[in-house]
This record gives sequence, structure tokens and C-alpha cells, in this order.
Amino acid sequence: MQHISHKDLENYDRFYRGNLINSVTGFKSANLLATRSIDDTDNVAIFSSVTHLGSNPAMFSFVQRPLGHGVGHTYQNLKTTGKITLNHVNMNLVDRAHQSSAKYAEQVSEFDELDIELLRRDNFVAPFVKEASIQVAADYVNEYPIKENNCILVICKITDIFITPDILHLDGWLDIGKAGSIAINGLDGYAVTNTKKRLSYAQVDKELEELSIHNNA
Repeated sequence: MQHISHKDLENYDRFYRGNLINSVTGFKSANLLATRSIDDTDNVAIFSSVTHLGSNPAMFSFVQRPLGHGVGHTYQNLKTTGKITLNHVNMNLVDRAHQSSAKYAEQVSEFDELDIELLRRDNFVAPFVKEASIQVAADYVNEYPIKENNCILVICKITDIFITPDILHLDGWLDIGKAGSIAINGLDGYAVTNTKKRLSYAQVDKELEELSIHNNA
């Protein structure tokens, strides 16, 4: 196997190093996080750092990069309104979603600029992405500064979930492959997911059982 040491990493070109380190930890989720500013500008941007934090209460986190130079509109809007939506990216959205990572001006709505169809729901401040098969509304809960790289770990509490019914199984499992949700490899590689197997809850002295992936509610 090829060996890459920490000294090698330090000497690499930053783009080469970025591609390598962003790929080495494996596939990540692809989500469009949408917010609305206090002056009614809708913002949407792709994030690959969304992580499940717990089911009760239902929470997820995402990593906000160091603030400055006109970036961080998602974070700023979330801190102002306390509201955000998480929307799964599919292949129909992928080109426009990828472009949403560009540094648009604060007064520019990526929904309009990139022709991403916005879905407004009554009693929800933040907009949704209409083309997403899985849409989640959430509230800001807390944040933790990461002093090692000046990023911010942002914690959100899930309040509402909207899904296409055919992906929900009787035991609550969502078939996100059937939903068309994609994964990100590194910074710019997009992969289609396809669930091959589900296994029962792992317990000592009990054999694993294969669960159905076609048992929809």
C-alpha cells in the first residue's frame, strides 16, 4: 500500500491535500440547507457535513466554516431567525446544488440565481427545496467553536419531516436510495446510493437476521 505521512500532507499543494483529506473519511451526505434572512432574502447552500446527533431529542449538526469575507449566510440567517430546513440532494439537483457553494452576495438568492424551485409552507419561516424527496425543518439549538480550525459545530433540533410516502418502511426506516438521495465523495464527486442489505440489531449471542428493504408502509 502507498504510505502518505503527516509530513507529506504538510508539503502537498492545498488543493491536492484538500481533495485527499475530504475523500479519505468516506462518503458524506449531500444536503441543501435553506434559510431566510430578516430582510426576506432566501438562501440555500450545499453542505456535506450534516451528521445525526440523536433521536430523542431529534437533532443533527453541521459544520460552519470560519466566518468572514461575505460567507456564512446560512449561519447568519439561522442565528437571526432560529429556523432552517434540510433538503436531500438528488441527481436532478446536483449541478445546481454544487454551484450553490459559490460565494454569492448576501442580497442574492441562490434559489433565483440557480433556478432551484422554492417551496413555501405556512407557519414555516425557512423555505424548502421542492425537488427534494426528503425535507426537514429544524430550529437552532446551540453551537460549539472548534478552536483547532476556527470552524463552528452548529446543533439543530428537528421539528418537522416531509417525505414521499413510498420510502417509509413499517419500522420507521427510510430508504434514502429509493428517494434518490446522493452521497458526496470528497468535495466534488457525487454518487448514487443503492441499499443492498439491512441487518437486525446486533446483540451478543444472537445471530443477525436480514431485514427486508421492500417492506413499505
